Amino acid sequence: MEEINNIEVGPCTESNYLKPFRVHYSQNGTKKSWDFMRTHDSVSVLLFNTTSHCFVLVKQFRPAVYMSEWERLKAQPANTPEEGAAEAAGPEPPEGQSGAGGSSQPPASMGVTYELCAGLVDKPDLSLEEIARQEVLEECGYDVPASRLKRITSYRSGVGVTGSKQTMFYAEVSDDNCVGAGGGEPGEGELIEVVKVPLHEAMTFAYDERKPKTMGVIFSFIWFHNNMAPKYKISTNV
Repeated sequence: MEEINNIEVGPCTESNYLKPFRVHYSQNGTKKSWDFMRTHDSVSVLLFNTTSHCFVLVKQFRPAVYMSEWERLKAQPANTPEEGAAEAAGPEPPEGQSGAGGSSQPPASMGVTYELCAGLVDKPDLSLEEIARQEVLEECGYDVPASRLKRITSYRSGVGVTGSKQTMFYAEVSDDNCVGAGGGEPGEGELIEVVKVPLHEAMTFAYDERKPKTMGVIFSFIWFHNNMAPKYKISTNV
């Protein structure tokens, strides 16, 4: 279990990742405005281990998810706590912060999500495939040549706020490709757990709302079921 404490919330006046803007425009003669964030595009990789017939995901604490859950729980009437949220009940924390692990804050698990291996496109001298390859090595510990990364598709994420593009790849790995434990770059603040999802449990996992996950996980599992499972004549137990 992650230990999250000493939480302080304040304004973001400068960031290397997000820059807020307000655009003014006319649409069909009507003046409008919209607030948005400029951020980096990204890559993600669906990894399938052919040795153990499992998908390789990452699991990590996401502060934005945690704070969203915290705000949602605070808005609930005190006498009708949501099931499983008993740990979050208690007096309001002081303005902008909370106690260290007390009942005034939700458990850290409410901010943990399952995701595809992914990373920002912030190295202009590298191709998307090379960036994806580096992320697979750093986060999951597999050394996969960029030439073995199959492009699935690209799509817009966060269209209401960022409009950034994510490009998704697929790669098959084996135990022979595993050269490290993964876990991300501690120097960059990453603390990542590598998770394996057996192939026959994939679709059940994808639709299990008790396991918080990104849309990329759900979409990529469906893509695999439709495109790869028939090729290998294997069942994803849908």
